[in-house]
Formats: sequence, structure tokens, C-alpha cells
Amino acid sequence: MTPEIVVLGYGPVGRATTAWLAAQGVPVRVAQRSRPAVLPRGAVFQSCDVLDRASVVAAVAGARQIVVAIGFPYVGEVWRQSWPLAMQNLLSAAAAANARMVFVDNLYMYGPQNEPLREDMPLTDVGVKPAVRAAITRLWMTASAAGQVRVAALRAPDFYGPGVGLSHLGDLAFGALARGKRAMLIAPPDTPHDFAYVPDIARAVATLLDAPDDAFGQAWHMPSAPIRTPRQILDLGARALGTSARISSLPQWLLPAIGTVSPMLREMTEMRFLWDRPYRVDAQKFKDRFWSDVTPFEIGAAATARSFRERAAALAA
Repeated sequence: MTPEIVVLGYGPVGRATTAWLAAQGVPVRVAQRSRPAVLPRGAVFQSCDVLDRASVVAAVAGARQIVVAIGFPYVGEVWRQSWPLAMQNLLSAAAAANARMVFVDNLYMYGPQNEPLREDMPLTDVGVKPAVRAAITRLWMTASAAGQVRVAALRAPDFYGPGVGLSHLGDLAFGALARGKRAMLIAPPDTPHDFAYVPDIARAVATLLDAPDDAFGQAWHMPSAPIRTPRQILDLGARALGTSARISSLPQWLLPAIGTVSPMLREMTEMRFLWDRPYRVDAQKFKDRFWSDVTPFEIGAAATARSFRERAAALAA
């Protein structure tokens, strides 16, 4: 059976989306550089390098729709070089296959804001990574407006969930609590911040794949559970583990200094605007058109904490 949908990228969102689609009996082709160790029943793999146009064209050939859930190392210069090329290749491949594309995006392109983020906010050119996200947004919007492709962007805030290690609430947070250690946050623990649950993101991707063409050519903000602070979310997870959440956090003003010796923290310095104020996302547009019954933190945090405990137990066995 020819796969109807190609999922490019098999990180947390790509895995969850593939699992969701495969569970519905939808033929799925997973495309990335390396073969995943395990794929859901009904999913097939094809090697693909998104920086090689011919490779992307071959990977999506015959597909009806494409889900883009790729990522690059969190390095500004890598983003500057790789993201525009990848987006151009993806748009070319989608046009060649006449396939619709759902692009799983973040919210960096708005830059620093003091009000809830909306889809109609202007794009920023401030900061390397925000400017790159704005540039690739212009690429797909221009191609879409010209009728060359049909693209819908699902913009999600920081996400969390079972198996999500590289996250502000991942290995160093829920993972540490599951090992009986103190959670470490590179963010203020008591500043309200929207987080999206990865299984909900997969459901939202599937919703856009099922939507008519009038849902394309635009961006949609991912709904999240009512906003909490990182401490409140970790407290819910710790409670599910039968313990309490001990938390340490890195003061934001220290980031530039520590960044001189830590490449990762150096890259995060320009992104302090995500954490130095409440970070709220207005997803009313999606809620009005589709659904709003996202997973409560009481359920998502508990499931995430237990998944880290199970993984820790398996590694210790």
C-alpha cells in the first residue's frame, strides 16, 4: 500500500504523530537520515536528508500529505544555514508531489512580547534564531500565497510528555525527580508559562491533516492546558511519584556569563525573552475551528513523571 502521509523527522512529535496515524490505519512513511529502532505497525521507513533536494523529493513522492517535524541542533549558525535550505527543499518537494504540508513550528518568530501571542502578530528580525524562524515563515507564506503549495503551520510552545527528554521539563526536570534527585530548571520556576503536551500536538497535526484546504495557507496556535508555572507542573508530577518536587533554577542574569563557557547556555541567552516574563499563547483561533479539550496537567504531568520513573527503573535493571 502506498503511504498517504510522509512524516519527516522522528523526534517526540514525529513519533507521536506517526503512532496516532498508524493507530487509525493510515499508511505512513517515516523519513529522516537514520532508521528508528522501532516503528509502529503499518509504518515504513525511507532515508532522507532534508538538506538535499533530490532526497526530499524522493521521500515524499506519491504522498498525499507531508508532516514536517524536523529539528536541527540548537545553534544559531546551524539554523541560519540549514533552515532556509531545508524549507526550500520541502516546498519544492511538496509542489512536485502536489502534497499538502503541515509544518510543526515553534513561536520564536514573534520575538519578545508582553501579551499573549497571536497568529496576526508581526514577524521579528531580532535575534538569530527568531529571525531564522521568521525568514522560513516568509518562505512558506509566499509560496502558499502564490498557489505553489498548500501549507498549514502548527505553532506550539515548549512541549513536554512521556519520553520527551530534551525539554525544559525533560531529563533535567521530570527525569531528575524520577531518579529521586533535585530538578534543575534553566528558567524561573515561578513564572507562568504555557506548555503543550506532545500527544495533544500529535492530535492537532492529525486534525489539520483531516481539515479541508481552507485551513491551509495560514498558521494555527497549539492549544495548551490552562497556564501554570514550571513549579506547579513539576509538583503535580512529583505527587504522582509519591514524593515532593525539589527544584533548583539558574538565574537568568547569569546566562551571559555562564554562556562564555557553556555553548548551550550561550545559545539560550538570546532566548531569555521566553522566560523573563509570563509566556502565554492565544490559541482561540484553533479552539473555535477545531477543539479545545487538551490534556490537563494533572494527567499529563503524572503520565510524564511515571514514564521517566519507568525508564529509570529499566536502565537500572
